[in-house]
Amino acid sequence: MDIAITILAVLAGLTIGALSGYAGRRIVAGRRYEAAKQESSRILDEAREQERTLLLEAKEEGLRIRSSAEGELRERRTELQSTERRLANREENADRRAVNLEGKERELNEQEQKTNSLRIELEDLKQQEVKRLERISNLSAADAKDELLRRAADEIQHEVALRYRDVEQQAKEEANDKARNILGQAIQRLASDVVSDVTLTTVPLPNDDMKGRLIGREGRNIRAIEKATGVDLIVDETPEAVTLSCFDPLRREVARLAVGKLIADGRIHPARIEETVARTEKELAETIRKTGEQTVLDVDVRGLNSELVSLLGRLRYRFSYGENVLQHSIEVAHLSAMMAAEIGADIRVSKEGGLLHDIGKALTHEVEGPHAMIGAEVAVRNKVSEHICATIREHHDDVHSSVESFIVAAADAISAARPGSRRDTVEHYIKRLEALEDVARGFDGVEKCYAIQAGREIRILVEPESVDDMAANKMARDIVKRIEETLAYPGQIKVTVIRESRAVEFAR
Repeated sequence: MDIAITILAVLAGLTIGALSGYAGRRIVAGRRYEAAKQESSRILDEAREQERTLLLEAKEEGLRIRSSAEGELRERRTELQSTERRLANREENADRRAVNLEGKERELNEQEQKTNSLRIELEDLKQQEVKRLERISNLSAADAKDELLRRAADEIQHEVALRYRDVEQQAKEEANDKARNILGQAIQRLASDVVSDVTLTTVPLPNDDMKGRLIGREGRNIRAIEKATGVDLIVDETPEAVTLSCFDPLRREVARLAVGKLIADGRIHPARIEETVARTEKELAETIRKTGEQTVLDVDVRGLNSELVSLLGRLRYRFSYGENVLQHSIEVAHLSAMMAAEIGADIRVSKEGGLLHDIGKALTHEVEGPHAMIGAEVAVRNKVSEHICATIREHHDDVHSSVESFIVAAADAISAARPGSRRDTVEHYIKRLEALEDVARGFDGVEKCYAIQAGREIRILVEPESVDDMAANKMARDIVKRIEETLAYPGQIKVTVIRESRAVEFAR
Protein backbone atom coordinates (compact mmCIF):
# COMPACT_ATOMS: atom_id res chain seq x y z
CA MET A 1 0.00 0.00 0.00
CA ASP A 2 2.80 2.25 0.77
CA ILE A 3 4.16 1.56 -2.66
CA ALA A 4 0.84 2.45 -4.23
CA ILE A 5 0.74 5.66 -2.29
CA THR A 6 4.25 6.42 -3.28
CA ILE A 7 3.46 5.73 -6.92
CA LEU A 8 0.35 7.86 -6.70
CA ALA A 9 2.38 10.58 -5.04
CA VAL A 10 4.96 10.37 -7.76
CA LEU A 11 2.31 10.46 -10.45
CA ALA A 12 0.61 13.33 -8.76
CA GLY A 13 3.92 15.17 -8.54
CA LEU A 14 4.63 14.51 -12.14
CA THR A 15 1.17 15.71 -13.13
CA ILE A 16 1.48 18.79 -11.06
CA GLY A 17 5.00 19.44 -12.51
CA ALA A 18 3.75 18.97 -16.00
CA LEU A 19 0.82 21.33 -15.41
CA SER A 20 3.05 23.94 -13.81
CA GLY A 21 5.56 23.62 -16.63
CA TYR A 22 2.83 24.08 -19.16
CA ALA A 23 1.46 27.06 -17.35
CA GLY A 24 5.00 28.54 -17.13
CA ARG A 25 5.60 28.03 -20.78
CA ARG A 26 2.32 29.70 -21.62
CA ILE A 27 3.28 32.68 -19.53
CA VAL A 28 6.75 32.90 -21.15
CA ALA A 29 5.23 32.45 -24.58
CA GLY A 30 2.75 35.21 -23.91
CA ARG A 31 5.48 37.53 -22.75
CA ARG A 32 7.55 36.78 -25.84
CA TYR A 33 4.54 37.36 -28.04
CA GLU A 34 3.95 40.74 -26.48
CA ALA A 35 7.63 41.64 -26.92
CA ALA A 36 7.58 40.48 -30.56
CA LYS A 37 4.40 42.40 -31.16
CA GLN A 38 5.96 45.57 -29.76
CA GLU A 39 9.15 45.05 -31.84
CA SER A 40 7.11 44.51 -35.00
CA SER A 41 5.13 47.66 -34.25
CA ARG A 42 8.37 49.61 -33.80
CA ILE A 43 9.79 48.23 -37.07
CA LEU A 44 6.58 49.10 -38.89
CA ASP A 45 6.75 52.64 -37.54
CA GLU A 46 10.35 53.01 -38.60
CA ALA A 47 9.54 51.64 -42.05
CA ARG A 48 6.64 54.04 -42.41
CA GLU A 49 8.96 56.93 -41.35
CA GLN A 50 11.65 55.93 -43.84
CA GLU A 51 9.01 55.59 -46.53
CA ARG A 52 7.80 59.14 -45.85
CA THR A 53 11.43 60.42 -45.92
CA LEU A 54 12.18 58.67 -49.22
CA LEU A 55 8.95 59.97 -50.75
CA LEU A 56 9.86 63.51 -49.75
CA GLU A 57 13.40 63.17 -51.14
CA ALA A 58 12.07 61.65 -54.38
CA LYS A 59 9.57 64.51 -54.75
CA GLU A 60 12.33 67.10 -54.14
CA GLU A 61 14.67 65.38 -56.69
CA GLY A 62 11.85 65.23 -59.21
CA LEU A 63 11.21 68.94 -58.75
CA ARG A 64 14.91 69.76 -59.16
CA ILE A 65 15.17 67.64 -62.33
CA ARG A 66 12.06 69.19 -63.70
CA SER A 67 13.38 72.70 -63.03
CA SER A 68 16.70 71.87 -64.71
CA ALA A 69 14.96 70.31 -67.71
CA GLU A 70 12.71 73.32 -68.04
CA GLY A 71 15.79 75.65 -67.92
CA GLU A 72 17.59 73.66 -70.61
CA LEU A 73 14.47 73.61 -72.69
CA ARG A 74 14.17 77.38 -72.41
CA GLU A 75 17.83 77.80 -73.46
CA ARG A 76 17.39 75.50 -76.44
CA ARG A 77 14.28 77.35 -77.46
CA THR A 78 16.24 80.63 -77.26
CA GLU A 79 19.12 79.20 -79.33
CA LEU A 80 16.68 77.77 -81.84
CA GLN A 81 14.98 81.11 -82.18
CA SER A 82 18.38 82.83 -82.67
CA THR A 83 19.36 80.25 -85.28
CA GLU A 84 16.09 80.74 -87.05
CA ARG A 85 16.70 84.49 -87.13
CA ARG A 86 20.25 84.01 -88.53
CA LEU A 87 18.98 81.62 -91.17
CA ALA A 88 16.33 84.08 -92.15
CA ASN A 89 18.95 86.83 -92.45
CA ARG A 90 21.19 84.56 -94.54
CA GLU A 91 18.33 83.72 -96.84
CA GLU A 92 17.67 87.41 -97.31
CA ASN A 93 21.39 88.09 -97.97
CA ALA A 94 21.52 85.15 -100.37
CA ASP A 95 18.55 86.47 -102.24
CA ARG A 96 20.17 89.92 -102.51
CA ARG A 97 23.49 88.37 -103.65
CA ALA A 98 21.70 86.27 -106.23
CA VAL A 99 20.10 89.41 -107.59
CA ASN A 100 23.50 91.18 -107.64
CA LEU A 101 25.21 88.18 -109.26
CA GLU A 102 22.61 88.09 -111.96
CA GLY A 103 23.28 91.76 -112.65
CA LYS A 104 27.07 91.25 -112.67
CA GLU A 105 26.71 88.22 -114.90
CA ARG A 106 24.79 90.30 -117.40
CA GLU A 107 27.51 92.99 -117.19
CA LEU A 108 30.28 90.40 -117.65
CA ASN A 109 28.55 88.92 -120.65
CA GLU A 110 28.28 92.35 -122.19
CA GLN A 111 31.97 93.10 -121.41
CA GLU A 112 33.02 89.74 -122.83
CA GLN A 113 31.17 90.49 -126.03
CA LYS A 114 32.87 93.89 -126.21
CA THR A 115 36.27 92.31 -125.43
CA ASN A 116 35.86 89.71 -128.15
CA SER A 117 34.98 92.37 -130.65
CA LEU A 118 38.01 94.47 -129.53
CA ARG A 119 40.29 91.41 -129.74
CA ILE A 120 39.16 90.77 -133.29
CA GLU A 121 39.78 94.41 -134.15
CA LEU A 122 43.27 94.28 -132.49
CA GLU A 123 44.18 91.15 -134.41
CA ASP A 124 43.16 92.85 -137.64
CA LEU A 125 45.17 95.95 -136.69
CA LYS A 126 48.15 93.80 -135.70
CA GLN A 127 48.11 92.00 -139.01
CA GLN A 128 47.84 95.28 -140.85
CA GLU A 129 50.73 96.76 -138.78
CA VAL A 130 52.89 93.69 -139.35
CA LYS A 131 52.30 93.91 -143.10
CA ARG A 132 53.08 97.64 -143.03
CA LEU A 133 56.32 97.04 -141.03
CA GLU A 134 57.32 94.27 -143.42
CA ARG A 135 56.83 96.65 -146.37
CA ILE A 136 58.85 99.39 -144.62
CA SER A 137 61.72 97.15 -143.40
CA ASN A 138 61.70 94.76 -146.36
CA LEU A 139 61.83 91.93 -143.76
CA SER A 140 59.35 89.21 -143.06
CA ALA A 141 58.18 88.48 -139.53
CA ALA A 142 60.41 85.38 -139.36
CA ASP A 143 63.42 87.36 -140.55
CA ALA A 144 62.73 90.11 -138.03
CA LYS A 145 62.44 87.49 -135.29
CA ASP A 146 65.79 85.98 -136.28
CA GLU A 147 67.40 89.43 -136.29
CA LEU A 148 65.98 90.18 -132.86
CA LEU A 149 67.26 86.89 -131.48
CA ARG A 150 70.69 87.54 -132.99
CA ARG A 151 70.89 90.97 -131.40
CA ALA A 152 69.73 89.53 -128.09
CA ALA A 153 72.42 86.83 -128.32
CA ASP A 154 75.07 89.49 -129.05
CA GLU A 155 73.95 91.54 -126.08
CA ILE A 156 73.98 88.48 -123.83
CA GLN A 157 77.49 87.57 -125.01
CA HIS A 158 78.59 91.13 -124.33
CA GLU A 159 77.13 91.01 -120.83
CA VAL A 160 78.79 87.63 -120.21
CA ALA A 161 82.12 89.04 -121.40
CA LEU A 162 81.76 92.00 -119.04
CA ARG A 163 80.86 89.72 -116.13
CA TYR A 164 83.76 87.41 -116.97
CA ARG A 165 86.14 90.37 -117.14
CA ASP A 166 84.93 91.71 -113.78
CA VAL A 167 85.20 88.27 -112.15
CA GLU A 168 88.65 87.72 -113.64
CA GLN A 169 89.81 91.15 -112.45
CA GLN A 170 88.47 90.48 -108.98
CA ALA A 171 90.17 87.07 -108.89
CA LYS A 172 93.45 88.64 -109.98
CA GLU A 173 93.21 91.32 -107.30
CA GLU A 174 92.44 88.74 -104.62
CA ALA A 175 95.25 86.50 -105.86
CA ASN A 176 97.69 89.43 -105.88
CA ASP A 177 96.70 90.41 -102.35
CA LYS A 178 97.07 86.85 -101.12
CA ALA A 179 100.40 86.44 -102.92
CA ARG A 180 101.70 89.66 -101.39
CA ASN A 181 100.67 88.49 -97.92
CA ILE A 182 102.34 85.11 -98.37
CA LEU A 183 105.55 86.62 -99.75
CA GLY A 184 105.60 89.30 -97.07
CA GLN A 185 105.17 86.74 -94.30
CA ALA A 186 107.86 84.48 -95.75
CA ILE A 187 110.34 87.35 -96.12
CA GLN A 188 109.55 88.64 -92.64
CA ARG A 189 110.00 85.20 -91.06
CA LEU A 190 113.40 84.67 -92.73
CA ALA A 191 116.08 87.18 -91.81
CA SER A 192 119.39 85.87 -93.11
CA ASP A 193 122.72 87.59 -93.46
CA VAL A 194 124.06 88.68 -96.82
CA VAL A 195 127.46 87.27 -97.74
CA SER A 196 129.28 89.01 -100.58
CA ASP A 197 132.71 88.64 -102.07
CA VAL A 198 134.80 89.85 -104.98
CA THR A 199 137.49 88.26 -107.12
CA LEU A 200 140.36 89.62 -105.02
CA THR A 201 141.62 88.31 -101.69
CA THR A 202 144.14 90.08 -99.48
CA VAL A 203 146.58 88.02 -97.39
CA PRO A 204 148.16 89.87 -94.44
CA LEU A 205 151.92 89.55 -93.89
CA PRO A 206 153.83 89.79 -90.60
CA ASN A 207 156.24 92.26 -92.19
CA ASP A 208 157.31 93.58 -95.58
CA ASP A 209 160.36 91.28 -95.64
CA MET A 210 158.00 88.39 -96.25
CA LYS A 211 157.21 89.83 -99.69
CA GLY A 212 160.75 89.12 -100.83
CA ARG A 213 160.62 85.60 -99.50
CA LEU A 214 157.33 84.99 -101.34
CA ILE A 215 158.86 86.27 -104.55
CA GLY A 216 162.01 84.17 -104.11
CA ARG A 217 165.23 84.25 -106.05
CA GLU A 218 164.49 85.57 -109.53
CA GLY A 219 160.77 85.12 -108.76
CA ARG A 220 160.84 81.32 -108.58
CA ASN A 221 158.62 81.14 -105.48
CA ILE A 222 155.90 83.39 -106.88
CA ARG A 223 155.97 81.46 -110.15
CA ALA A 224 155.66 78.18 -108.22
CA ILE A 225 152.69 79.52 -106.24
CA GLU A 226 150.93 80.74 -109.38
CA LYS A 227 151.62 77.47 -111.20
CA ALA A 228 150.44 75.25 -108.34
CA THR A 229 147.29 77.24 -107.55
CA GLY A 230 146.37 78.95 -110.86
CA VAL A 231 146.06 82.24 -108.97
CA ASP A 232 147.84 85.52 -109.68
CA LEU A 233 149.90 86.66 -106.68
CA ILE A 234 150.12 90.44 -106.78
CA VAL A 235 152.89 92.04 -104.75
CA ASP A 236 152.54 95.80 -104.76
CA GLU A 237 153.31 98.71 -102.48
CA THR A 238 150.51 97.84 -100.05
CA PRO A 239 152.24 97.53 -96.69
CA GLU A 240 152.32 94.09 -95.06
CA ALA A 241 149.88 92.51 -97.53
CA VAL A 242 149.76 90.70 -100.85
CA THR A 243 146.77 90.23 -103.12
CA LEU A 244 145.44 87.03 -104.70
CA SER A 245 143.47 87.46 -107.93
CA CYS A 246 141.42 84.72 -109.62
CA PHE A 247 137.91 84.30 -111.06
CA ASP A 248 137.62 80.85 -109.44
CA PRO A 249 136.88 81.21 -105.70
CA LEU A 250 138.04 77.62 -105.00
CA ARG A 251 141.48 78.27 -106.45
CA ARG A 252 141.65 81.58 -104.63
CA GLU A 253 140.74 79.90 -101.35
CA VAL A 254 143.39 77.19 -101.86
CA ALA A 255 145.98 79.89 -102.57
CA ARG A 256 144.94 81.91 -99.52
CA LEU A 257 145.19 78.94 -97.18
CA ALA A 258 148.45 77.72 -98.72
CA VAL A 259 150.12 81.14 -98.57
CA GLY A 260 148.99 81.51 -94.98
CA LYS A 261 150.56 78.17 -94.07
CA LEU A 262 153.79 79.02 -95.91
CA ILE A 263 154.03 82.33 -94.08
CA ALA A 264 153.43 80.64 -90.74
CA ASP A 265 155.96 77.87 -91.51
CA GLY A 266 158.58 80.18 -92.91
CA ARG A 267 160.04 77.55 -95.25
CA ILE A 268 159.17 78.88 -98.69
CA HIS A 269 160.63 77.11 -101.72
CA PRO A 270 159.08 75.42 -104.79
CA ALA A 271 159.02 71.90 -103.34
CA ARG A 272 157.49 73.11 -100.10
CA ILE A 273 154.99 75.18 -102.04
CA GLU A 274 153.79 72.20 -104.09
CA GLU A 275 153.52 70.03 -100.99
CA THR A 276 151.59 72.70 -99.07
CA VAL A 277 149.22 73.36 -101.97
CA ALA A 278 148.50 69.61 -102.40
CA ARG A 279 147.80 69.22 -98.68
CA THR A 280 145.64 72.35 -98.68
CA GLU A 281 143.55 71.03 -101.60
CA LYS A 282 142.83 67.82 -99.65
CA GLU A 283 141.92 69.80 -96.54
CA LEU A 284 139.68 72.10 -98.58
CA ALA A 285 137.94 69.10 -100.14
CA GLU A 286 137.24 67.76 -96.65
CA THR A 287 136.01 71.20 -95.58
CA ILE A 288 133.71 71.31 -98.59
CA ARG A 289 132.28 67.90 -97.72
CA LYS A 290 131.67 68.91 -94.09
CA THR A 291 130.11 72.18 -95.22
CA GLY A 292 127.73 70.28 -97.49
CA GLU A 293 126.80 67.86 -94.70
CA GLN A 294 126.22 70.70 -92.25
CA THR A 295 124.07 72.52 -94.81
CA VAL A 296 121.94 69.42 -95.36
CA LEU A 297 121.46 69.07 -91.59
CA ASP A 298 120.65 72.76 -91.12
CA VAL A 299 118.06 72.81 -93.90
CA ASP A 300 116.72 69.36 -92.86
CA VAL A 301 116.89 67.80 -96.33
CA ARG A 302 117.48 64.05 -96.38
CA GLY A 303 118.37 61.45 -98.95
CA LEU A 304 121.06 63.35 -100.91
CA ASN A 305 124.05 61.30 -102.02
CA SER A 306 127.68 62.26 -101.47
CA GLU A 307 128.18 63.97 -104.85
CA LEU A 308 125.32 66.41 -104.30
CA VAL A 309 126.51 67.06 -100.75
CA SER A 310 130.00 67.90 -102.03
CA LEU A 311 128.58 70.16 -104.74
CA LEU A 312 126.57 72.01 -102.08
CA GLY A 313 129.77 72.51 -100.11
CA ARG A 314 131.47 73.93 -103.21
CA LEU A 315 128.74 76.55 -103.48
CA ARG A 316 130.19 78.15 -100.35
CA TYR A 317 133.04 79.38 -102.54
CA ARG A 318 130.86 80.40 -105.49
CA PHE A 319 129.48 83.93 -105.89
CA SER A 320 126.95 85.45 -108.29
CA TYR A 321 127.02 89.24 -108.55
CA GLY A 322 128.99 89.09 -105.32
CA GLU A 323 126.26 87.06 -103.57
CA ASN A 324 127.33 83.83 -101.90
CA VAL A 325 125.52 81.04 -103.77
CA LEU A 326 125.34 78.64 -100.80
CA GLN A 327 123.81 81.27 -98.55
CA HIS A 328 121.42 82.18 -101.37
CA SER A 329 120.42 78.51 -101.85
CA ILE A 330 119.74 78.06 -98.12
CA GLU A 331 117.62 81.20 -98.12
CA VAL A 332 115.66 80.04 -101.18
CA ALA A 333 115.06 76.64 -99.51
CA HIS A 334 113.60 78.27 -96.40
CA LEU A 335 111.49 80.75 -98.38
CA SER A 336 110.15 77.95 -100.60
CA ALA A 337 109.21 75.81 -97.61
CA MET A 338 107.41 78.72 -95.93
CA MET A 339 105.42 79.64 -99.03
CA ALA A 340 104.56 75.99 -99.70
CA ALA A 341 103.27 75.65 -96.15
CA GLU A 342 101.11 78.76 -96.59
CA ILE A 343 99.38 77.56 -99.77
CA GLY A 344 99.29 73.83 -99.02
CA ALA A 345 101.93 72.70 -101.54
CA ASP A 346 104.51 69.94 -101.06
CA ILE A 347 106.95 71.33 -98.48
CA ARG A 348 109.63 68.66 -99.00
CA VAL A 349 109.77 69.11 -102.77
CA SER A 350 109.80 72.91 -102.45
CA LYS A 351 112.55 72.91 -99.83
CA GLU A 352 114.79 70.40 -101.63
CA GLY A 353 114.20 72.11 -104.99
CA GLY A 354 115.08 75.49 -103.45
CA LEU A 355 118.28 74.12 -101.93
CA LEU A 356 119.42 72.47 -105.19
CA HIS A 357 118.12 75.05 -107.69
CA ASP A 358 121.60 76.59 -108.24
CA ILE A 359 123.59 73.35 -107.85
CA GLY A 360 124.65 73.71 -111.49
CA LYS A 361 126.70 76.81 -110.60
CA ALA A 362 129.20 74.53 -108.85
CA LEU A 363 130.05 73.11 -112.31
CA THR A 364 129.57 76.08 -114.67
CA HIS A 365 133.35 76.46 -115.03
CA GLU A 366 133.63 72.82 -116.01
CA VAL A 367 130.49 72.19 -118.12
CA GLU A 368 129.05 74.31 -120.91
CA GLY A 369 125.44 75.43 -120.74
CA PRO A 370 122.94 77.29 -118.51
CA HIS A 371 123.35 76.49 -114.85
CA ALA A 372 119.64 75.49 -114.56
CA MET A 373 120.02 72.76 -117.18
CA ILE A 374 123.37 71.65 -115.74
CA GLY A 375 121.86 71.42 -112.26
CA ALA A 376 118.86 69.42 -113.53
CA GLU A 377 121.16 66.97 -115.33
CA VAL A 378 123.28 66.53 -112.19
CA ALA A 379 120.13 65.92 -110.12
CA VAL A 380 118.86 63.32 -112.60
CA ARG A 381 122.23 61.58 -112.56
CA ASN A 382 122.12 61.44 -108.77
CA LYS A 383 118.64 59.80 -108.65
CA VAL A 384 116.73 62.89 -107.53
CA SER A 385 112.99 62.66 -108.22
CA GLU A 386 111.72 64.13 -111.49
CA HIS A 387 109.46 66.54 -109.61
CA ILE A 388 112.45 68.16 -107.90
CA CYS A 389 114.52 68.07 -111.11
CA ALA A 390 111.74 70.02 -112.83
CA THR A 391 111.89 72.75 -110.17
CA ILE A 392 115.66 73.04 -110.77
CA ARG A 393 115.25 73.09 -114.56
CA GLU A 394 112.41 75.64 -114.56
CA HIS A 395 113.46 78.14 -111.88
CA HIS A 396 114.29 80.77 -114.55
CA ASP A 397 111.35 79.93 -116.86
CA ASP A 398 107.94 81.54 -117.17
CA VAL A 399 106.07 78.26 -117.70
CA HIS A 400 106.12 75.84 -114.78
CA SER A 401 104.97 72.25 -114.61
CA SER A 402 103.97 72.36 -110.95
CA VAL A 403 103.14 74.70 -108.10
CA GLU A 404 106.40 73.80 -106.36
CA SER A 405 108.40 74.85 -109.44
CA PHE A 406 106.70 78.25 -109.41
CA ILE A 407 107.35 78.60 -105.66
CA VAL A 408 111.08 77.92 -106.10
CA ALA A 409 111.28 80.48 -108.93
CA ALA A 410 109.50 83.08 -106.79
CA ALA A 411 111.76 82.39 -103.79
CA ASP A 412 114.84 82.69 -106.03
CA ALA A 413 113.66 86.09 -107.27
CA ILE A 414 112.89 87.26 -103.72
CA SER A 415 116.32 86.25 -102.42
CA ALA A 416 118.12 87.86 -105.34
CA ALA A 417 116.10 91.07 -105.00
CA ARG A 418 116.83 91.64 -101.31
CA PRO A 419 118.69 94.94 -100.76
CA GLY A 420 122.43 94.35 -100.54
CA SER A 421 122.27 90.74 -101.65
CA ARG A 422 124.06 91.43 -104.91
CA ARG A 423 127.04 93.70 -105.36
CA ASP A 424 126.55 96.09 -108.25
CA THR A 425 127.05 99.84 -108.33
CA VAL A 426 123.99 101.96 -108.89
CA GLU A 427 125.58 103.73 -111.84
CA HIS A 428 126.45 100.48 -113.61
CA TYR A 429 123.04 99.03 -112.87
CA ILE A 430 121.21 102.08 -114.24
CA LYS A 431 123.41 102.26 -117.31
CA ARG A 432 122.78 98.59 -118.09
CA LEU A 433 119.01 99.06 -117.83
CA GLU A 434 119.09 102.26 -119.89
CA ALA A 435 121.14 100.58 -122.60
CA LEU A 436 118.66 97.71 -122.70
CA GLU A 437 115.70 100.10 -123.05
CA ASP A 438 117.54 102.17 -125.68
CA VAL A 439 117.94 99.06 -127.85
CA ALA A 440 114.17 98.50 -127.77
CA ARG A 441 113.32 102.16 -128.41
CA GLY A 442 115.36 102.04 -131.61
CA PHE A 443 112.62 100.08 -133.39
CA ASP A 444 109.66 101.71 -135.14
CA GLY A 445 106.22 101.28 -133.58
CA VAL A 446 107.51 100.98 -129.98
CA GLU A 447 105.30 103.00 -127.65
CA LYS A 448 106.86 102.16 -124.27
CA CYS A 449 109.46 99.75 -122.93
CA TYR A 450 110.47 98.72 -119.41
CA ALA A 451 113.46 96.74 -118.17
CA ILE A 452 112.42 94.61 -115.17
CA GLN A 453 113.81 91.89 -112.92
CA ALA A 454 117.20 93.60 -112.61
CA GLY A 455 117.64 93.58 -116.37
CA ARG A 456 116.72 89.95 -116.89
CA GLU A 457 113.57 90.86 -118.83
CA ILE A 458 112.39 93.72 -121.01
CA ARG A 459 108.77 94.30 -121.94
CA ILE A 460 107.94 96.36 -125.03
CA LEU A 461 104.49 97.86 -125.66
CA VAL A 462 103.90 98.56 -129.34
CA GLU A 463 101.31 100.67 -131.17
CA PRO A 464 98.58 98.27 -132.35
CA GLU A 465 97.74 100.46 -135.36
CA SER A 466 101.24 100.27 -136.84
CA VAL A 467 102.40 96.82 -135.62
CA ASP A 468 100.32 93.70 -136.24
CA ASP A 469 100.78 90.27 -134.66
CA MET A 470 103.23 89.01 -137.27
CA ALA A 471 105.29 92.19 -137.02
CA ALA A 472 105.30 91.87 -133.20
CA ASN A 473 106.81 88.39 -133.44
CA LYS A 474 109.44 89.62 -135.90
CA MET A 475 110.22 92.61 -133.67
CA ALA A 476 110.87 90.31 -130.68
CA ARG A 477 113.37 88.29 -132.72
CA ASP A 478 115.06 91.43 -134.06
CA ILE A 479 115.39 92.95 -130.57
CA VAL A 480 116.94 89.73 -129.25
CA LYS A 481 119.45 89.76 -132.09
CA ARG A 482 120.30 93.44 -131.50
CA ILE A 483 120.83 92.82 -127.74
CA GLU A 484 123.13 89.87 -128.43
CA GLU A 485 125.17 91.98 -130.85
CA THR A 486 125.48 95.22 -128.88
CA LEU A 487 125.24 94.48 -125.14
CA ALA A 488 127.32 92.55 -122.62
CA TYR A 489 125.18 90.91 -119.96
CA PRO A 490 125.26 87.91 -117.60
CA GLY A 491 122.84 85.03 -117.99
CA GLN A 492 119.93 85.58 -120.36
CA ILE A 493 117.44 88.37 -121.11
CA LYS A 494 113.80 87.67 -121.88
CA VAL A 495 112.16 89.94 -124.50
CA THR A 496 108.36 90.27 -124.40
CA VAL A 497 106.53 92.31 -127.06
CA ILE A 498 102.98 93.25 -126.05
CA ARG A 499 100.43 94.35 -128.63
CA GLU A 500 97.23 95.48 -126.95
CA SER A 501 94.11 96.57 -128.84
CA ARG A 502 91.42 98.37 -126.87
CA ALA A 503 87.82 99.31 -127.72
CA VAL A 504 86.56 102.24 -125.62
CA GLU A 505 82.98 103.49 -125.52
CA PHE A 506 81.21 105.93 -123.20
CA ALA A 507 77.78 105.32 -121.66
CA ARG A 508 75.79 108.56 -121.60
